[in-house]
Amino acid sequence: MPRLFAALEIPKDVAQSLSLLRGGLQGARWIDVENYHITLRFIGDVDERTADDVLDAFDHVTKQNFELQLNGVNVFGSKKPRAIFADVNPSNELNSLQSSLDGQCRRIGIMPDGRKFIPHVTLARLRHVNPFAVSDYLNARSNFKSAIFNVSEFVVMSSRNSRGGGPYVVEERYPLTIANAQDHLATSFSTNPTEPLTNI
Repeated sequence: MPRLFAALEIPKDVAQSLSLLRGGLQGARWIDVENYHITLRFIGDVDERTADDVLDAFDHVTKQNFELQLNGVNVFGSKKPRAIFADVNPSNELNSLQSSLDGQCRRIGIMPDGRKFIPHVTLARLRHVNPFAVSDYLNARSNFKSAIFNVSEFVVMSSRNSRGGGPYVVEERYPLTIANAQDHLATSFSTNPTEPLTNI
């Protein structure tokens, strides 16, 4: 079975804005635009039965949709840079979703990842790059900010053995519920009390 992980896909317009950050750094191996994502829970190499258990377990995750924004560019490994990434603005809803996925993995016996959850979009893998050149790259792009986008689902992706950065395949999609749907309905009634139900 391929290597699995839960993730959020990046909308095309946001991915396009991220693609403008490519280039200008010797030694960087840039991630293909179609492979941009935010990893929520790394699962790893599992057998078919465990993979099915994971997919079934995630059906029990019930969360509402929410909004996210990417803000700033950063690096993993300050003294020995290994990856450039776009930061994700803090989000309680995102943390709650990630915690739920982690809980479902633990419930079916998958060991914790062991790494702190740092939501991000990897832009490039780095090898033998000059730390000062990385610093210059980051400073020149410090004002990056994406459009706010809606998160309406999460996915389970798979990857084959490669040097990293894809290609990734979506194995399953999990829609999130519409936030405040009941509130919206109640508002419609209170604002338009004489409107018939068929018009809502």
